[in-house]
Amino acid sequence: MIRVLLADDQPLIRAGFRALLELTDDIAVVGEAGDGVRAVELAAELRPDVVLLDVRMPRLDGIQAIRSIGADPSLDGVRVVILTNYALDEYVFAALRAGASGFLLKDIEPGELLQSVRVAARGEALLSPSVTRRLIEEYVSTPPRPVAGPGLPGLERLTGREREIVALVARGMSNDEIAAHLVISAATAKTHVSRSMVKLGVRDRAQLVVFAYESGLVVPGS
Repeated sequence: MIRVLLADDQPLIRAGFRALLELTDDIAVVGEAGDGVRAVELAAELRPDVVLLDVRMPRLDGIQAIRSIGADPSLDGVRVVILTNYALDEYVFAALRAGASGFLLKDIEPGELLQSVRVAARGEALLSPSVTRRLIEEYVSTPPRPVAGPGLPGLERLTGREREIVALVARGMSNDEIAAHLVISAATAKTHVSRSMVKLGVRDRAQLVVFAYESGLVVPGS
């Protein structure tokens, strides 16, 4: 059973998500929070598998809530997925940097929401390719830097192929799309992605995307 904590300051939004999630046999909503402080408290108390968290919350905004959850070693297994009304919400990139596993738009289709919760519970990142590209190109806070060379921090740990694949992940490609683009198997693409995450010490694909842009491996707008 996947245990979910809902955190949104709008009761109607929470009620809608709860009603949908509880139609399934494998997902249970274990708590609700109407502000960021309560979301952090309930995450520590309930230890959910997934927290669906609005980035714009009273008392404590979603970014600080994510940092607080991430700073608690006992909550390492808790995956935070941020919710937003807008694909280019200025808070989303900051949330990914703070440790969120991904983001969802609030107008998501019901079936996609259920699948997204399952994906997050498996420890995978939720990054919509088209939205991710637009988001990062618009809001990445670091200035454009030259295309990465071997001297950039962290990149020296990656092989040439791994750098190529990390760049494709940052451009929003799935493993299957990477495989087709490079004419390799999906399993090989997945292996390269996994090895790159281990070498760089990042938790998931969301953090891999952040690294790719902040290191200069991918330049916004390129």
